[in-house]
Amino acid sequence: MCGRFTLASDTEALTQTFFNFDVPVNLSPRYNISPTQDVAAIANTPTDMVEPVDARQVEFFHWGLIPSWAKDPKIGNRMINARSETLSEKPSFRNAYKHRRCLILADGYYEWQKIPGDRLKQPVYIRLKSQKPFALAGLWEIWQSKDMDEPVRSCTIITCPPNDLLEKIHHRMPVILPQDAYDEWLAAEEQPVETLQSLLTPYSDEEMEAYPVSRFVNRPANNSPECIAPFEII
Repeated sequence: MCGRFTLASDTEALTQTFFNFDVPVNLSPRYNISPTQDVAAIANTPTDMVEPVDARQVEFFHWGLIPSWAKDPKIGNRMINARSETLSEKPSFRNAYKHRRCLILADGYYEWQKIPGDRLKQPVYIRLKSQKPFALAGLWEIWQSKDMDEPVRSCTIITCPPNDLLEKIHHRMPVILPQDAYDEWLAAEEQPVETLQSLLTPYSDEEMEAYPVSRFVNRPANNSPECIAPFEII
C-alpha cells in the first residue's frame, strides 16, 4: 500500500529526473501528501481523447481514482491504490490500465510497521539512497456529473509485492518506474498487457533505504521537514 508520500525536491532535481517533461518551477515542498489531495503527475494522451491532456507537462490530479461510470465521486476515497496483479480484471481499473496511465511524482513515501508489544504502528520513511525524485506508476480517469462545469481528473497509485528490504515493513510497495520505462508507460497507443505487466515489478532494494520517523507524520495536516526527520526508537 501507499497511503502517504512526499515531493519536496527542488526544481533542479526534478528537472534532472524528468528531463523530457515540462516541470513547473513553483512547486511547493510537500512532506505529507495524503489521499484526496491533488498530486503532481504526468499523464499519457489516449488516441481517442477529444480534448487531450498535455502528455509532456506536469499537471495536478485528485488522488483517489473516480471511474468515469461512477455515480458518486466518493468512490475515489477507496481507490487510492490499485494492485498490479489484477489491473486488467477489476472494472474500476481495467479501462484506465489500457488507455490512461500516468507518472506520479514523488521522492519518498511512508509506511506503518507493526512493532511487537506496541499497539501503535511505527511510521517509516522510504526513499532512494540517492535521495533523488522518482516516478510512481499510476492510472488516471476523467469524471464529470451533469451539474459540473469542469471535469475531475483523478489518479491512483499502482502497488506490487515488496522487495527484500521492504517486506519486513509491509506486504505491498508502490511501483517505482525506472527512467527508461517512462516513455513506454506513457505510450498513447494501447499496449499489450504483457508489456505493461513487465514494468510493474518491485524496485531494486539495493537502491532504496528506510528509517523510522516520529508519529508527527500521522496527522495529515502536518507538512514540514519534521515529517521525514529520523526518529530513534527507544
